[in-house]
Amino acid sequence: MSKCHSELTQREQEMLKIRRDSDTKAAELVKMERMLQQTKNLLDKKTESESKEDLEEKVRSSRRYRRNSLHHTQMLESQMKTVKGELVGTLDHLQELRNVLRRSQQKAEERKAAMEKLAAGLR
Repeated sequence: MSKCHSELTQREQEMLKIRRDSDTKAAELVKMERMLQQTKNLLDKKTESESKEDLEEKVRSSRRYRRNSLHHTQMLESQMKTVKGELVGTLDHLQELRNVLRRSQQKAEERKAAMEKLAAGLR
C-alpha cells in the first residue's frame, strides 16, 4: 500500500515538474514573440542597405526557436496527460486494493467471532 502511495507521490511530483516545464516554455514563447516583434520593428526601421539579411536570419531563427519551443511544450503536455492517466489508474487500483483489504478484514472478524462462539460452545 505504501509502495503504491509513494509511486503516486512520485507521479504527482513528475506531473508538477512537467507543469513547471510547460509554464517555463510558455513564458519563453511569450518572450520569443516579443523578440520577434522587436526584430520585425528593427527591420522596418532599418534602410535596405543596412544588415537586412542579418535581421532576416534572426527572424528565421526566432521562428525556428518558437516552433521548437511549441513542439517541446506540446510534448510536455502530452507527457503530463499520460502521467495523469497513469495516476488515475493507480488510484483506481489502490481503491480496489482497499476494498479487498476491507473485505478480508471483515471475513477475518467473522471467522474470529465464529471461533469464539465455537470455543464457548465447547466449554
